[in-house]
Amino acid sequence: MKNVLLLFLFFCAISAAFTQNTLTLKDGETSPQATIDDIRWLAGHWTGEAFGGPVEEHWAPPSAGSMVGTFKATKDGKVNFYEIETISEVDGTLILRLKHFHSDLKGWEEKDKTVDFPLVKITEDKAYFEGFTIERVSKKAINMYVLLGQKDGKPQEMKFALKKQKL
Repeated sequence: MKNVLLLFLFFCAISAAFTQNTLTLKDGETSPQATIDDIRWLAGHWTGEAFGGPVEEHWAPPSAGSMVGTFKATKDGKVNFYEIETISEVDGTLILRLKHFHSDLKGWEEKDKTVDFPLVKITEDKAYFEGFTIERVSKKAINMYVLLGQKDGKPQEMKFALKKQKL
């Protein structure tokens, strides 16, 4: 299952159009100052389509210097995978961390490992983490862009267009 998903992600990357919605830190560059309140607009229940089926993302409002979120991808009425995500204040800036899980909650990453995305840049409506951008389109719509690798030296991104839902 993991290999199938990774293969799917690879083909998505190959077919994705070149965009410049994700950024990376340059050598020696450090993350800018930011607080969790700078991204409080992310709180809510968001849904859309990706990976061949419905996806949903939930983000709790900021508290204790962090936000916690969950992501679920489904296809043909079955869960493909889950993620648990956090955005936390660390040393005066923000970091996005996540872990992936199969539908039976067996983790993809090693027990003590996370996938980390340090903050590169933040604006009123965008949080650019390294290879992962969250964009507020409106109060009811966000886009997420994930860097999936490079093709011919150009970044290949996947876009997630999500709409806010009422709980």
